[in-house]
Amino acid sequence: MSSIIEFFVAPHHEAAAAAVEFGPSRDHESLKYGNFDVEEALIEWEALLTGRSFDELVSAGEPESVADSDGEGPFVLALSEALQDALAGADRARLDEVGGLWIEERAADGEEFDVEITAEILDGLATLARDAIGRGRRVYCWTA
Repeated sequence: MSSIIEFFVAPHHEAAAAAVEFGPSRDHESLKYGNFDVEEALIEWEALLTGRSFDELVSAGEPESVADSDGEGPFVLALSEALQDALAGADRARLDEVGGLWIEERAADGEEFDVEITAEILDGLATLARDAIGRGRRVYCWTA
């Protein structure tokens, strides 16, 4: 489980990878959260938004690792273009639906997530995705 999770926008993988040691700089638009398994969440959100299966996404290597600290420390992941596009295209009702389904999935595994926090995360990510697409950039995630 990640204790610090920061989603941010960068122009390309190399720029995002530069954040691996200390996190995104203030030059990057970002959203900061904590205490959930972000790799699993990204796969589950993409599965819910796109209809692809969890196993299919894992087999496809999602989410893509952009940089890590030798497997011992912080790392940077890239949201897939499909997830980024799906988030950017989702309206409030769709994001609420996905959030509710994700909360149910996590509850089945004994985890509890707040509806309002989940909505804030997905809404924030959708806003970042729209901005990133509009500027020809990508959304990334730094965790420590």
